[in-house]
Amino acid sequence: MPLSRTARALTACATLGLLTACGGGEETSSGSADAAAEYPTEEIRLLVPYGAGGPTDLAARAYGASLEEQLGQTVVVENLPGGSGALATQELIGADPDGHTLSLATAGTLVVTPLANEVGYTKDDVTPIGVMTEVPSVLAVGADSPYATAEEFFTAAQEQPGTLNVGTPGASTPQAIELQRLADEYDVEVTAVPFNGNAEMTTALLGGNVDAVLINASSDVTANIDAGQFRPLAVSSAEPLPWLPDTPTLAESGFPELTLAGSTFGLIGPGELPEEIVTELEDALRTASEDPAVVEQIGADYVPEEFQGAEEFQQLLDRTQEVYEPILGG
Repeated sequence: MPLSRTARALTACATLGLLTACGGGEETSSGSADAAAEYPTEEIRLLVPYGAGGPTDLAARAYGASLEEQLGQTVVVENLPGGSGALATQELIGADPDGHTLSLATAGTLVVTPLANEVGYTKDDVTPIGVMTEVPSVLAVGADSPYATAEEFFTAAQEQPGTLNVGTPGASTPQAIELQRLADEYDVEVTAVPFNGNAEMTTALLGGNVDAVLINASSDVTANIDAGQFRPLAVSSAEPLPWLPDTPTLAESGFPELTLAGSTFGLIGPGELPEEIVTELEDALRTASEDPAVVEQIGADYVPEEFQGAEEFQQLLDRTQEVYEPILGG
């Protein structure tokens, strides 16, 4: 008579001398703790859901270099752009939860994208570790644009619904959703054109392929503004930015609810990442955020003055879900 599945399993365990391991919840837990204590034991993959060379990629590499020094293992940055961050996140959640595969992510990637598309994950399928950078967005046009002010741009958009094209860093990002809210709540309709990050958006604007961009106002963008190639019309922050003092906020431009287009970039791991590994990575991230070399490379304007760890990043994701779920009908 064939052995039952249970009998076969027990026979296999006995043959291998692993009866204790097969039966053991306690031993498995102890094994996980031991593995966490030895972490990391191999190189770490740091996934970036944007193309190489952009400010987010540079921020990931700055943090990656600090993590590599602190943890004593090579950190390999891998660019996986596409799907408004979904491709990198899908790669992450398919990895073992051992801390050797991590990813950069935003609330847009983890909340907006799953609400707007069927991507096979939600924010609950990842483990937040901490915030790396915070970047507001700016609505900008090219130097030769006929629109000198936000008022001129929005008036033209209202008079010619859908004719003005505005680049965004993905179809399911806070920037894209804010443009949807611009139409739904203020009757100002533009056509959102998704790109994979700042580098593509900059090329499109300078090439005249879009009328404007709602883009992360990172150092590359402010450099283009300083050089006169971009003309900033409005910023997404609730308060004016000290480093763009002459640029009004969207709220000041007549759209008081549109304050959510900025991007908070954080570090995440797969779901069920052991607490010991989360703590070690959180501590390393905090140290990196205080490293003058990291701050200089990223820009002091973009590194939060007060470190925000796993709990704070989780709270941000929860708040974003609360705001956007009713809008996207999730």
